[in-house]
Amino acid sequence: MLIALKRFLLVFLILLVPLFSKPWGFFAHKRVNRVAVFTLPTELMSFYKEHLEYITEHAVDPDKRRYAIVEEAPRHYIDIDHYGEEPFEKVPRKWLEAIDKFTEDTLQAYGIVPWHVQRMYFRLVKAFEQKDKAYILKVSADIGHYIGDAHVPLHTTENYNGQLTNQKGIHGFWESRLPELFAEDYDYFVGKATFIRSPLDHIWDAVEDSHAAVDSVLDFERILTDHYPSDRKYGYEERGASTVKTYSRDFSAEYHEMMSGMVERRMRAAIITVGSFWYSAWVEAGKPKLEENIPPKDLQTLEEEQKELEAKFRSEAIKGREHDQ
Repeated sequence: MLIALKRFLLVFLILLVPLFSKPWGFFAHKRVNRVAVFTLPTELMSFYKEHLEYITEHAVDPDKRRYAIVEEAPRHYIDIDHYGEEPFEKVPRKWLEAIDKFTEDTLQAYGIVPWHVQRMYFRLVKAFEQKDKAYILKVSADIGHYIGDAHVPLHTTENYNGQLTNQKGIHGFWESRLPELFAEDYDYFVGKATFIRSPLDHIWDAVEDSHAAVDSVLDFERILTDHYPSDRKYGYEERGASTVKTYSRDFSAEYHEMMSGMVERRMRAAIITVGSFWYSAWVEAGKPKLEENIPPKDLQTLEEEQKELEAKFRSEAIKGREHDQ
């Protein structure tokens, strides 16, 4: 009875996230961060649950930052196949070794997501050590986003939007459209967060797992398209005040079935990884108590930063690659 009640409460809290967000990619990031909170031990979960809406809503800040900062884009991906065959054997996992081998300009040009996750992890440990609760929330929301990106196959390839194989639009289709349509049926009971002894190796392993799925993501869509009536592949839906062209629900359902749960598996992996990174940073910082309220001046700083970010997100063009069209 108690287990059933806990499951009901978890599902209820999860479903408070709106089904459709703008842009579409926001939905999955919010869901991953929100559910990750419930993987934490009670002492740490109580802090994150108190700020559940912040962790959820600000899961998308890094994407908004792409409209404000030129340097933001490469933090979301790594085009690992740029480095040729067996790229995971060629590219050093350690940042300084990778710079020595390829130069920092090359790494920035083709993405730095695993190294940026490590950088954010160090920042989170420091925030916990200093008991800077406002910064803990900010970095936790951000690192959740980057970890989520590392679990998306098309964030690991130069053919990130199918633009090299006449499949343009597949990026948003896989990471946004499919979760929006089918995520309510996913199993979010992923277990409890565990301590990660090597965050860098852990996130590199996630990138490897994501990249292993790239061929399936592209091949299944191509096979389905070749056998699907062209006039039924796309449809039109109302999104707020706009009518948008998107992959039809029937086409999406068939593609989703062909992948045999891939999107769900990657989301589940992202959720437990996010929770485990938060937990590990807290443990590494000595499990500090986080009982006091966030100082008003720190809350004000967060609010001011958010207003500035929102203004740039709504008024400026994206800086870096565009993959949602």
